[in-house]
Amino acid sequence: MPGAEVWHIGLFRDERTLKPVSYYNRLPVEPTVSVCLVLDPMLATGGSSVATVDILKRWGVTKIKYVGILAAPEGIERLHGAHPDVPIHIAAIDQGLNEYGFILPGLGDAGDRQFGT
Repeated sequence: MPGAEVWHIGLFRDERTLKPVSYYNRLPVEPTVSVCLVLDPMLATGGSSVATVDILKRWGVTKIKYVGILAAPEGIERLHGAHPDVPIHIAAIDQGLNEYGFILPGLGDAGDRQFGT
């Protein structure tokens, strides 16, 4: 995809409330593309993915696709329930979430793995 534009919408999940917290958004003023791919390694509770799609729709994008590696059924259900028009492409679905909102058996925290924290 040599002509693809790449942006970063920074969200993290508050470990106490399990709700998304936005820390970064530098989208251009007006949409410059007709399709957005939301790339996220894991779809756990679905809160951050729903928030990201909300941001993109408010920005004016009408065609959005979610692409991830691993998901919990709860996250898929939440994203699909909030945005049934957004196709979800996942490599694997694990059994569910634990009481902390982590995917079981999962792979550990994606951010910790990526940034060595």
